[in-house]
Amino acid sequence: MNLKKLVELGRKYPWSKPNRCLNCNGCRIWGHGFVLAWFDGLDQAIEIKRCRCPDCKCIFRFRPKGFFKRFQADTATIRSSILLKVQAGKWMSGIGKTRQCHWFRALLRKIRAYLTETWDKGILAGFDELVKMGLIPVSRSI
Repeated sequence: MNLKKLVELGRKYPWSKPNRCLNCNGCRIWGHGFVLAWFDGLDQAIEIKRCRCPDCKCIFRFRPKGFFKRFQADTATIRSSILLKVQAGKWMSGIGKTRQCHWFRALLRKIRAYLTETWDKGILAGFDELVKMGLIPVSRSI
């Protein structure tokens, strides 16, 4: 899903829903309306399509490509923020310091939890490794 195209087309965006439920693997997926979502760089919320599985009652909200679940900033921006902090010891301008601190601390915590205290390949490599593992490296949940 392309964010720019989504902003242009709004509800007319050609959504493609999954063939099966991502939670229970059920084959019935129903449309469940739209919900407003905010993304960095946009001055207004945009409508995002939702689907519902009638079998397990799970609701799925689509999101643009390049965004972690429940994050307004795109993955590349988050990674760039962490890279700047590691290399230069400062935060990116244009993004709140508090948000970046949350990302950084959550990443350190996840590296310790999933890659253990013996991880010696660096913080950015830890970010990339956690992404490869299918995890959101900057979320606060373990």
